Amino acid sequence: MKTRAGQVALACICLLAVGTSGCTLSLLQIPTLPASSTSRPAAVLPTEAALPKAQTAFIARLAEPMPEGDSLALALLDEVTGLALNPELYPMASADGLTFKATLALPYRAVVKYRYIRLGTSQIPELSGSRTNIRYRLYFASGPAEVADLIAGWSDAPYSGQTGSIQGRAVDAKTGAPLPSLLVTAGGYRAFSDSAGRFELPGLPLGTHNLVAYSIDGTYETFQQGATVAPDLNTIVEIRAQAAPLVRVTFSVSAPNDVQGAPLRIAGNLLELGNTFADLQGGLSTVADRMPVMALQTDGTYSATISLPVGAYVQYKYTLGDGFWNAEHAADGRFRLRELIVPAQDSVVHDQVVTWRSGASAPILFEVTVSRDTPAEDLIYVQLNPFGWTEPLPMWPLGNNRWAYKLYGPVNTLGNLHYRYCRDGQCASADDLSTAGTAAQGRTVETSLTEQDLKDTVSDWAWLQNLEPGTLVGTDIGRRTDGFVAGVELQSSYRPNWSYYNPQTVQSVQALGANWLLFTPSWTFGSASPLVFGLSPEHDPFWLDSAIMVSQARAANLSVGLFPVPHFATSAADFWASGTRDAGWWQAWFDHYRAFAVNFADLAAQSGSQALILGGDWLDPALPGGTLADGSPSHVPADSEVRWQAILTEVRLHFTGQLWWAMPYTPGRLQSSLSFLSSADGIYLLWGAPLAVDSGTSTSDMVDQAGQLLDNEVAPLSSFVGKPVMLAVAYPSAAGVQAGCLTDGQVGCLDWTDLDQPNNPPSVNVDLQAQADMYDALLNAVNSRAYIAGLVSRGYYPPALLQDKSASVRGKPAADLLWYWFPRLLGVVN
Repeated sequence: MKTRAGQVALACICLLAVGTSGCTLSLLQIPTLPASSTSRPAAVLPTEAALPKAQTAFIARLAEPMPEGDSLALALLDEVTGLALNPELYPMASADGLTFKATLALPYRAVVKYRYIRLGTSQIPELSGSRTNIRYRLYFASGPAEVADLIAGWSDAPYSGQTGSIQGRAVDAKTGAPLPSLLVTAGGYRAFSDSAGRFELPGLPLGTHNLVAYSIDGTYETFQQGATVAPDLNTIVEIRAQAAPLVRVTFSVSAPNDVQGAPLRIAGNLLELGNTFADLQGGLSTVADRMPVMALQTDGTYSATISLPVGAYVQYKYTLGDGFWNAEHAADGRFRLRELIVPAQDSVVHDQVVTWRSGASAPILFEVTVSRDTPAEDLIYVQLNPFGWTEPLPMWPLGNNRWAYKLYGPVNTLGNLHYRYCRDGQCASADDLSTAGTAAQGRTVETSLTEQDLKDTVSDWAWLQNLEPGTLVGTDIGRRTDGFVAGVELQSSYRPNWSYYNPQTVQSVQALGANWLLFTPSWTFGSASPLVFGLSPEHDPFWLDSAIMVSQARAANLSVGLFPVPHFATSAADFWASGTRDAGWWQAWFDHYRAFAVNFADLAAQSGSQALILGGDWLDPALPGGTLADGSPSHVPADSEVRWQAILTEVRLHFTGQLWWAMPYTPGRLQSSLSFLSSADGIYLLWGAPLAVDSGTSTSDMVDQAGQLLDNEVAPLSSFVGKPVMLAVAYPSAAGVQAGCLTDGQVGCLDWTDLDQPNNPPSVNVDLQAQADMYDALLNAVNSRAYIAGLVSRGYYPPALLQDKSASVRGKPAADLLWYWFPRLLGVVN
């Protein structure tokens, strides 16, 4: 019997499969999905009936009076269109200058998103008690009620009073099982629960806050209660959430036939409807690639059947783009946002799109012919810039390297609109060469009262130089023993649209002959003091996203490892330097790292991953005898070895697969003295050692140098710890990689990750052959050394093939080498 979590995951996997990048559709080839097979006729829901309302009084109290002449407003936010793009402002009244009130009629059982705005010479947003921007507050309208909020401060008058925090755990009310990825908010602060259901909301001003726990896919009913925060104390909360059963809702819509057969999507406020819960480019939160694509029916209507949780409050709209671009509008030009409370039985919703247009400006047809060198599997996107670059939009394939996209709105005013083309939705990385990079202005079109048909050509793409396979020199390669790891590790950065391209990534890794794929799920350090460490949707994949990606890799018969990594606001060095690193801080740090390690141990176990990798080059200050980047002591606790051993022991209780420890290789400085390494099953050695003194060093000399390093330092490590050693290799395709210095243009050297997309440091030149030479030398050295248990290529760029400066081998001569070596090392090819 499938578990509930398994049913939800399977439904989401099937939903993603409908829109996978492998299904490239022409305008005349939109598939028709089979009708739902149910045991009873589905109920037909009224389409335009207003939902019942609940009168809600919002009472806001200020920490300090506002400047004279300013007023306060409550802003109801629309996350489907964009939080800043379609707000509804409601003025608030006050008698004493500190307490304000507004009464609104909200849809019954709606979960509304809102924040407070100070109106003066400009609109000034509120800040949280920890002086961060408030994305939104949540309120669940379960009936007529009052909700009381504390406004801590403003961007020009931040809060300076005492704070406390809320900590807690979210579990299934029936089974007691912990709930990951539950969105918990209070006082404008948000956190996502981890695999144990734990969450923390720090920096809250003193008083009672409305705490809301919200299921991002709607599969659990919304939880709401008051929580009182005291000075410098943790308020403990237990959330017991009720699971909601799933029903099948069929959305059927008739739309203007301006572009008959163009892909039509549903954009909505739930994860399965394209909401990322992240602050994306241009203030958007929805991504077209993650939205369900509707099927064109024989009668000209569109239809999609989606499994949705009973009782979920769904805000949705139909779109030819995303939640902002080319989404439906009302007859008067306003954004259209529909509402639905999911009923308790299978249902059918019949809707009609009135218009895609808004304003006086006429539609613009973008037609582009791309270079014949464009990889056949690529999809072409157009990115628009009305006030800043927004999220790229998938174009419509016409065949023969031609793509089109017709823009209807919102183009409300006459003026300039900037745009550019890119591959696989990776604008600023996989760009048209003429508009490449993060600072590009793009092409320009003047909006008009008459329709326009723009015909463009992309002659060259950035970072696509020569896709012809390189020349390989035959080598006598010895078959390694069973268990040898020939793997690829993905780049550690992440964007919410990357998961859409994971099937394509899996196929390209398979094509290299690899037998392992290493994913790099992540959490983000939001602050060093106070310590904030958890999931941030802008940079970190949700639990379900990671589980689906692992499932796709396992379905391709790849062994899977998880190498969880942190993200930092600036750099790891800055994070460690800014922490107080006193006894209390270190206790908090080890508590947070333990939660991090256990979270991904649970993910590895529940997703069926074969290995979990802990450690990393960023951890040196937290290891015994740790030092900071400048060489000064980190003041790590004296019992840090014991703490690390306890963490690994706890991880073992959650994950029974292989546990590897990642440590950086630095010539002459291998951390072989760490006794807790005895708890690991293998060493994942992060390798980027220079193999040449200058650029004129021959390949044979580099082979000799690699062999000496392996024999003199890696072999003793393997013998000392009694564990297999895998080389995790990061060699950028950049000038200077042979000698180990990627110049920063001054007197220093860049880290290899500084070349990850979309970074393009001008001080470094691309050198594809240099990367291939380094791999060639290392592979030849490994070939004759049986104590090396595996070789993994790090930094693989998932969404697109780029011949850039980064360590990704995708589409580069180094990939041809791996394609030749991997199958022979594994004995697949003789």
